[in-house]
Amino acid sequence: MFQKIGLTAIILCICCAGFAQRNVRDSVLSTPWVSVHYGALWTGGDLADRYGFLNQVGATAGYKTSKNWFWGMDGGFLFGNQIRIHGLFDDLVDSYGNITDVNGDIATVLLYSRGFNVNLAVGKIFPVFHTNPNSGIWVHAGGGYLLHKLRIETQDQVIPQIELKYKKGYDRLTVGLNLHQFAGYSFMANNGLMSFYAGFYLQEGFTRNQRDVFFDEPEIPVDKSVRLDIQYGLRAGWFIPIYKRQPKDFYFD
Repeated sequence: MFQKIGLTAIILCICCAGFAQRNVRDSVLSTPWVSVHYGALWTGGDLADRYGFLNQVGATAGYKTSKNWFWGMDGGFLFGNQIRIHGLFDDLVDSYGNITDVNGDIATVLLYSRGFNVNLAVGKIFPVFHTNPNSGIWVHAGGGYLLHKLRIETQDQVIPQIELKYKKGYDRLTVGLNLHQFAGYSFMANNGLMSFYAGFYLQEGFTRNQRDVFFDEPEIPVDKSVRLDIQYGLRAGWFIPIYKRQPKDFYFD
């Protein structure tokens, strides 16, 4: 889903590039903008018990006012392959340490971390370094929705115990509310194609397990208390302000 959002944002940016020509050095400009971003995130809190490093690819759509305030919506798709849950399929392993498929062949089971978040955000740009009044330290914060889970892949093999609805007993589906904060530098260029931002990103999720039983731990009640799922790291993005085309001047003798 978020891959499609990101592609749509890129296409929109390119299509609107012709509108993004203004002298940003003259004054503080009000403008909508759309962006795509990448985040390199580490995990903390309860999330670190399940996953290691996470990638985040997403898009932002918002509006910057003539006072350098910003508000908008931010979304990101989370993915990674560092799984810290041990013994997940111990009950499926035979005496030789293998998992076999429906044909009795040795199976390959791959695990990935997956998730997404959607946030509302509000922030402000503080001009510094005398670059131009539309560029500077950008801080924003907000809140929204977070989901994360295990993705279980068996490729072309069929393992009945972890197919279809049975995957739900292992996927650790977790959802809840989240907060986020960003602090970095935003640069708006005369040529909109050269505008970018980068900085430090922090997200705190207040989530709960959604499954009633974990098949790898059937005798242990699933903890339904609130979790603290932390992500922190670096985020960089490319954006294009979308200005209205200025009317041309005509002179008559």
